[in-house]
Amino acid sequence: MSKHAENRKNSQKASVGIRDVARHANVSTATVSRALNKPERVSADLRDRIARVISEIGYIPDASARALSSRRTRTIGAIVPTIDNAMFAQGIQALQGYLATQDYLLLLATNQYDLETELKQARNLIERGVDALILRGDERHAELRRLLAAKAIPFVNVGVYEPHKPYPSIGTDNAEAGRVLARYVTGLGHRRIAVVAAHQRNNDRAQARLRGVIDGLAESGTTLRPEWLLHVEYTLDDAGNAARALLFDKDRPTAVICGNDVIAYGVMLAAMRQGIRVPDQLSIVGFDDLEWSRHLQPSLTTIHMPTNEIWVRAGKYLVDLLAGLSPLKHQKVDFSLIVRESTAPFSE
Repeated sequence: MSKHAENRKNSQKASVGIRDVARHANVSTATVSRALNKPERVSADLRDRIARVISEIGYIPDASARALSSRRTRTIGAIVPTIDNAMFAQGIQALQGYLATQDYLLLLATNQYDLETELKQARNLIERGVDALILRGDERHAELRRLLAAKAIPFVNVGVYEPHKPYPSIGTDNAEAGRVLARYVTGLGHRRIAVVAAHQRNNDRAQARLRGVIDGLAESGTTLRPEWLLHVEYTLDDAGNAARALLFDKDRPTAVICGNDVIAYGVMLAAMRQGIRVPDQLSIVGFDDLEWSRHLQPSLTTIHMPTNEIWVRAGKYLVDLLAGLSPLKHQKVDFSLIVRESTAPFSE
């Protein structure tokens, strides 16, 4: 095909409009519009016929025109702290998969745990016409709360379960998960316990986990030494440095509770490099149950967080809300303790 003929063919495709779809499907343009914008008001057979015609003639609906007519862009925005974290990447993938089945587009932004950045990103997404927002946790800039209220933007806080607050939330009880982990470790007989937690700034999930761990330790009469509570970034290097600070001499803990699995990996690797046997001389536990946790040697005892379910539920909550339904405002997703090889009863 000559370049001129190819350009003409592409021009013809570009000029295909809704009237062409209606003519080929033998329906009115109003019916085609309903099939695209309000598919629930069109029979399944008719939707299929129109979809086949759209595919055959190469019609691409004008998103801006659809937005003007329906006041919806079928776009949902999500703001997460970072995508350099397996839990966020996994959750976003599950969310996008679900939204695609509902003919919604996902727009993603990150905030690096900074509330000013989150505010700017939210403004950017709202200016681009998102129908709703998914936000991580409930640490918010006051101006963002005012913006969401003023613009009547539907949103949901993901990763937390806070039924006492007015904002919709879908996630686990992070404080209770921390208590469960601490009870398990103390139940093995450990009392010399250290905690390597994630940095707490603008991270209410990490704050709740740590609060739960401290409460769980207190139940057994165990007081956490100030020098045995360290805060690090979610990196192997930072976790390894923390482990070396904790384990450098004989006056060391017999167990370490870590703020997530990546931190636990760093602690475990550093301990093993120092010749400390896990779990014979040191028990280590984590949070999240990342894929690598079951493949390590020894495999990691951890709290399993149903990440995919949490993010898919958040997407479904907003899709249902935008469809005029009344989904449950606060949804608690259960976690579970996964006992593997990195923990053992304390022995002198």
